[in-house]
Amino acid sequence: MAEENCTHDCSSCGVTCGDRTEPQSFIEKPNELSNVKRVIAVMSGKGGVGKSLVTALSAVLMSRQGFHVGIMDADVTGPSIPKMFGISGEVRGTESGAYPISSDGGIDVMSMNLMLPHDTDPVVWRGPIISGVVKQFWSDIIWQDIDYLFIDMPPGTGDVPLTVFQSLPVDGILVVTSPQDLVSMIVKKAVNMTEMMDIPVLGIIENMSYFVCPNCGKEHHIFGESHLPSIAAQYGLSVLGHIPIDPAIAKASDDGLIETIEGHFLDGMVDVLKKMPVKKQNL
Repeated sequence: MAEENCTHDCSSCGVTCGDRTEPQSFIEKPNELSNVKRVIAVMSGKGGVGKSLVTALSAVLMSRQGFHVGIMDADVTGPSIPKMFGISGEVRGTESGAYPISSDGGIDVMSMNLMLPHDTDPVVWRGPIISGVVKQFWSDIIWQDIDYLFIDMPPGTGDVPLTVFQSLPVDGILVVTSPQDLVSMIVKKAVNMTEMMDIPVLGIIENMSYFVCPNCGKEHHIFGESHLPSIAAQYGLSVLGHIPIDPAIAKASDDGLIETIEGHFLDGMVDVLKKMPVKKQNL
């Protein structure tokens, strides 16, 4: 029962009672040695559209802008980020926490594959355990002086995305799509979830957008003309880039050389991220 002199202003009251009306925060505290300025989640409403590629390229491009960048691979059962960066080895732990492994270009990476004896070992865990691991990637890993922490999300809108949005201080979301007709459904699922979580969508990125013929230089839309501009307009969102179908990108990803990829197809995304304010200091 509330105290007799209760003012019903829960924001200024430290008493725990059954009449409290303020929303409860589920945000996990970061490691005490961490300092992360911006947290960006990369998601889609379905799998197979290239979230990991967009995450990797986003990190590479922001690193080239002079920022210190990190990647949290939240796709615990299907991690691919370490391979794209050519990273191997085991995460080093201390009494204060564990440190991510840095790529050749200085991008800090934390992934389940960096904790397994072999990167081909399957992770056969149920949802609650996987969600707990993602929380530990935030609370137990020491993210030192990170300007942008990108989170590579698993497909869909299930346990892990919900855990990330409720437990981590996500500042914005990049939605990844493909040119197929089902793009409207993909965008709608992702946007609806972000609205439920009250997290802003920074914009949409289309992967596998076109193919440039090496002989004539003409663009070919293998999956059909993009419907993304009109769909983005329906939701008041910006289109931040179109990634081409390029064998060089695929080979660099397979060979662990994603940091060698050049191109201007994500310049719009870079501009948006550079303008993001530092809304929090996680010390």
